[in-house]
Order: sequence, then C-alpha cells, then structure tokens
Amino acid sequence: MVKVFIDGKEGTTGLKIFERLGRRSDLELITLPEELRKDAGARKECIDSADIVFLCLPDAAAIEAVSLCGNEKVRIIDASTAHRTYPAWAYGFPELSRAHREKIENSKRVAVPGCHASGFISLVYPLIAGGIVSPDYPFVCHSVTGYSGGGKKMIAEYEAEGRSAELDSPRQYGLSQKHKHLPEMQKICGLEYAPVFNPIVSDYYSGMCVTVPLHVRLMAKKMNANQLKEYFTEYYASHNFIKTVQESKSYLPANPLVGTNRMEIYVDGNDERIVLASVFDNLGKGASGAAVQCMNIMLGMDERTSLE
Repeated sequence: MVKVFIDGKEGTTGLKIFERLGRRSDLELITLPEELRKDAGARKECIDSADIVFLCLPDAAAIEAVSLCGNEKVRIIDASTAHRTYPAWAYGFPELSRAHREKIENSKRVAVPGCHASGFISLVYPLIAGGIVSPDYPFVCHSVTGYSGGGKKMIAEYEAEGRSAELDSPRQYGLSQKHKHLPEMQKICGLEYAPVFNPIVSDYYSGMCVTVPLHVRLMAKKMNANQLKEYFTEYYASHNFIKTVQESKSYLPANPLVGTNRMEIYVDGNDERIVLASVFDNLGKGASGAAVQCMNIMLGMDERTSLE
C-alpha cells in the first residue's frame, strides 16, 4: 500500500488531488488534523512517513516542506511555483519528450507545471524541438482562464453576493509582464526571450484556452496551417491525454474539458498567419490532474489511473 500525504489539502489543487485519490484502494492517505496543519513538527512526521508527498502550498511553505523531509526515500511532487526551473527537479510534463518522462519516472522530486505555462509549453516546446521556429522568436501568448485559478480568495470574490460589476467582464492582468509562470515558460522551451504574456480571467469557474499566434515569415521552417497541424498530430499521437483536433471551429470555448486531464491542440490560420491554441482544465491537466499523472508514472502505474 502506497502512503500519500497532501500538504495543503485545504487549497483548490489539494482538494482536487484528495478527491481523485480518495476513490483508490491502492493508496493510504495520511491526514493531518486541522489544528496541526501549520505545525512544522506534525507536518514533518507526516512527510517522513509517506511514500509520496504532494505540496499544494505557497512557494515559501513548499520550500520549507522540502527542508523538513528527513527520509531520503520520500518522493515529492510540488504543485507550487517554487521548483519549476530547478535543474535537479523533473518538470512534470511527460508528453514533451521521452527524456521528460524518464526523468519523472526516476526522480524523487517533480515540479508540476503551472496552468498557463502548460498551455504555452504544449504549443511552443514542439516548435523549438522541431526547429520550426528559432529560440529568439518574439512570442506572444494570450490565455483565458476561469476564476478558480486564483484560488480561494478569487473564488469567494466572484461568487459573493453584491460583487463588483467589473467581475462581469473578462479582466486582463499581469500587465507588468512579471507573471510568475514566465520563468518556466522561457526556460522549459529554451527561449532566448520571455514571451509577451496576456492572461485574462473571466466569469466562469474553470477551463483554459491558451493561444499563441505565429507569423509564417518569421518561422525558421516555413509551414502553413495544415502542415503544422500534421506536425502536432504526429508529435502527440502516442500520448493518452493530448490530441490535435482536426476540424476547425468558428468559436473556441475555454471550458469543454472541465473535470478531465485531457488537453486539445488546435491549429488554424492560413499561409501567412497561424493561430495555435491549447484547451484544457486549469484544475486538471493544469494542476491536480497533472500531479496525479506524475505520481502514477513515478510509481510505475498506468498514467491514466483515476484520471479517466
């Protein structure tokens, strides 16, 4: 029986992981009484007694949790931003390459990708890997997300009675171009420059659509939309959770994959301009689902376990 401890079970991501794992008979979930969840000694005891530890915490608390671990056999999966650009940590996106999957399989430390970053990297990493665009390409990224991505505080704000009328409209944020996902977006893709990133939060609970436009004239390998769609179809063909959608759509919603760990890639446009889009659940493949998928891989299980 694999023992699992979720440090930060009370947060949005932690609760979703707990829900996904609570139905499994092959796992024993270690729980901490509410009054002890901030007690370092009690947390350390839970961490050291587990086989797998999920960290669903703010960055500083996640770093502290890693320092508390005194059992070298414990394998840690961190859902915070803290370790995503650390070379010693595996980056938890197994579909990117065989090397990424193998590092997850063999590592004791895995960092779960950020939600916006997952969408951007799913589109841009294959472009760089295939030499289709150069690392100095001036990327722009637009991302529409449901308000659950902002955590408990934002959820309460959107669901409160008498809320501000401003919440009825989509809201752009991260205008300073210092969003916390930018470092991993640049580093994991091997870009010379960070993209211009335009995240937008809107009045629905969950679901995400991340869009990256391309100018064919700036691409290292000139490909039209149909050729690029064929490339993405082949790139992700062998994977369980990512597929390239073949049909075009007049409207592309952000929420059709809510409650799943699936991701859909869309490629459209013409011979001059191409639009790439990645659609998924910011609480699924963008958070808890990705974390559970990584755990399954680390344990040598079918990665789809409790995710379908």
